Amino acid sequence: MPMRIGVDAMGGDHAPGAIIRGSLQALLDSDEIELVFVGDEAVIREHLKTDDHLQDNDAAMARCEVVHASQAIEMHESPTDALRKKKDSSIMVLARMAADQKVDAIISAGNTGACAAAAQLRMRSLPCISRAGIAVALPSFHGPVILCDVGANIQARPQHLYEYAVLATEYARLVVGVESPRVGLVSIGEESRKGTELIKQTHDLLRADPLLDFVGNVEGRELFQDRCDVAVSDGFVGNILLKFIEGLSEGLFKTISREFENEDPEAKQRFDSALHRVWARHDFSEYGGAPLLGIDGVCIICHGRSEERAIRNAVKAAWTFLEHRFNDAVTRRLGSSQLTASASAGTR
Repeated sequence: MPMRIGVDAMGGDHAPGAIIRGSLQALLDSDEIELVFVGDEAVIREHLKTDDHLQDNDAAMARCEVVHASQAIEMHESPTDALRKKKDSSIMVLARMAADQKVDAIISAGNTGACAAAAQLRMRSLPCISRAGIAVALPSFHGPVILCDVGANIQARPQHLYEYAVLATEYARLVVGVESPRVGLVSIGEESRKGTELIKQTHDLLRADPLLDFVGNVEGRELFQDRCDVAVSDGFVGNILLKFIEGLSEGLFKTISREFENEDPEAKQRFDSALHRVWARHDFSEYGGAPLLGIDGVCIICHGRSEERAIRNAVKAAWTFLEHRFNDAVTRRLGSSQLTASASAGTR
């Protein structure tokens, strides 16, 4: 049976055009996907009618559905206020559809806070999870590093961070393809007794789980030194890390490119080609979006600047989560852990 993936057609800087085109590209890549576009029905249907991917392709068109939502949440809006005032927003409609099992996964490049809040409000957490977390795949010279959490939970407790380690480990293993993920805890020093009380208690929890390949505390600079495949942090620290890395990467690429502007044209062309290849390997679009791990369903939150390639990969990522039955794997993993049973009381 095809997997039904709901897409927020109105979310993101390049919506709805790039959102719809990228989704349709993923649709044509697999016969096992159906798309449900949510948003302004008239606008969506106009894009579908004129899209090259659907021209003379009745079979593909039959796998597309449109659900009208009369409102859209803007990027600048407060997530809490927007969800309360805009109950018929595309994000809220998607979350309700997922909760009612009318779609198997949801994707949005809209307001991150609103998307995460709507998913947690309507779809709820898995029974074995105290608090959901957002995970991102950071491209590095040695392969991707999964950082979790990057903003869903800024007031984390040790049990939350322990669960993020398990969730991100399963994400790295099942979706990203890391065979034996190594887990590191983001701190201000490698020594086990360094860091806040949250970090110290989390360190003890991670070390006590024999099923985790815990390598200890990792400093920020070590995220790109092949020290770990999974890095665990609270949402406050994780979000700062993520935004700093994004800004630094873009700044470095622009600075290097500018240095070659006055070089010989032939040399500049060769350099630009090489720089483009490097950028492609370190572009956020490669992984499509950041999954909200721990909810009872699949939710992929895309960067607001996502264009066709990122959305196409986000749809593929959602399909991979469903294909590998990610939540079933997490439930089995945490359900068999004595740590979860003993430490979960009072963490919600």
